Amino acid sequence: MWCNRVVKLKKEDKMAKIILSHKLVPKHIILSEEEKREVIEKYAGGDPYKLPYILASDPVVKAIGAKPGDVIKIIRKSPTAGETVYYRLVIEG
Repeated sequence: MWCNRVVKLKKEDKMAKIILSHKLVPKHIILSEEEKREVIEKYAGGDPYKLPYILASDPVVKAIGAKPGDVIKIIRKSPTAGETVYYRLVIEG
């Protein structure tokens, strides 16, 4: 049984690599507790639930290992704006 678990983890790691390296998937970063507090204060007036949500079941969220309550910084490349930054609160789902 332990052997099957190791194989499963390796398959998940491979899938995570595939997901994160796809050209249409923007960069996702889990914020530290300090960065999280600053973002929530600046963009949500101190209430994390005022941030847009992303589900914990999202493939990228799973791939980076984010948990409900984490805040993710998403950096998207744009031909007109260069880079745009978005923040999402990870919720159950």
